[in-house]
Parts: sequence; C-alpha cells; structure tokens
Amino acid sequence: MAELRELQSRVQELEQRLYGESGPQTKKVTDGLIKVQVSLGNIASKRERVKTLYKKIDDLMKYLDPQYIDRIAVPDAMKLEFILAEEQYILSQAALLEQLHSLQPLLDSEHIKAVPAQAAKLQALAQVHIKQQDQGEEITAETKKLLEDYNNMTLLLSKQFVMWDEVLSRLEAAVQVKLRSE
Repeated sequence: MAELRELQSRVQELEQRLYGESGPQTKKVTDGLIKVQVSLGNIASKRERVKTLYKKIDDLMKYLDPQYIDRIAVPDAMKLEFILAEEQYILSQAALLEQLHSLQPLLDSEHIKAVPAQAAKLQALAQVHIKQQDQGEEITAETKKLLEDYNNMTLLLSKQFVMWDEVLSRLEAAVQVKLRSE
C-alpha cells in the first residue's frame, strides 16, 4: 500500500512538473499512460506474433542473463573442482567468520558504543599531542644548537690552550737558555 502511495505521489509530482499548477484543465499523465497501455494491449491481442513474443519475454530475459552461459557451459563436476581447488581459502574464510562471530559481543560492548561520545576528548588529546611534538622538536633543535655551540667553544678553548702551551714552552725554553748562559 505504501508503495502504491509512493508511486501515486511520484506521478503527481511528474504531472506537476510537466503541466505546472494550472488546475482542473491539466491533462493527467496517468490517463495518457492508461490509453497507451490499452492501445498496446489491443495491438498485441490482434497480432499472434506479438502474443508469442510477450510469452517469450521471460525466456529472452533468462537467455540474456550473463550467468546463463556459465550454468550451461560449466558442468557440475567442473564446479565441484572449482570449489575443491578453493577449499583452503573457503576454510580460512569460514574460520575468520567464526572468529568474528565469537568477537561480536566485544564489538557490541558499551566501550565500543561509547567511542563517538569520547571523540571530542580524543580530538583534544590529539591536539595536545601535536603541540607536545612541536615543543619536543623545538627543544631538540635548541639542544642541537647548544651542543654545536659547546663543541665550537671546546674546540676554540683547545686551540687557545695549545697556543698558550706553545707560548709557555717557548718562554720556558728561553728562560732555560738564559739560566744556562748566566
């Protein structure tokens, strides 16, 4: 009954689109469709070839079905071979289906059902996580820069100490030479 009402409303909408809302002088699409159906019925009843064709429409639809050739061309023994060749795959899929069926209570649990309610909290946590990652990257970059500065300072101090050691060694050598000469 609901389907009939839906069909009727669709036809009314089609009439409204075709003819507009001009009131009682509009032609009804359904009247035109009925006339066409009656005319086709009259033509079909007068012609034997058309009657025969109407009777064969079901056969024609069956022959046009793409699976019809497979039903005719592939014997049952061959179908059995196909099934046996895929036996391991079918068994593994059946095992997975049974596992899914056994896990169904977990999927229906309150925890899973509560996930949409927790989405806002998860979004906030994700933003905090991203912020912390950015801060971590900044700290890493700062630490890297400080280590480079430390290494440069250590290198410069080492060079300075080596230079002072050379100067001190020359002065000590000069003092030794002066003391020997006195």
